Amino acid sequence: MIVGEVFLESVSTGVITAEEIAWITAKQSQFDRQEEAMALKLGRLLDEGVIQIGCRMLGEHAASA
Repeated sequence: MIVGEVFLESVSTGVITAEEIAWITAKQSQFDRQEEAMALKLGRLLDEGVIQIGCRMLGEHAASA
């Protein structure tokens, strides 16, 4: 998993999973400055209600990937 992928997927779907949050918190000490900024932005988006904690339903795009 890469922070950038989690960020883009969360922003595009409006959802971040509990597993992704757990991964971010477990790996945050290893993040570079850019990754830290993305993690902080995800936190702000969660606080603002733009992103919700939940699960994503697999669609055509995810099934073909």
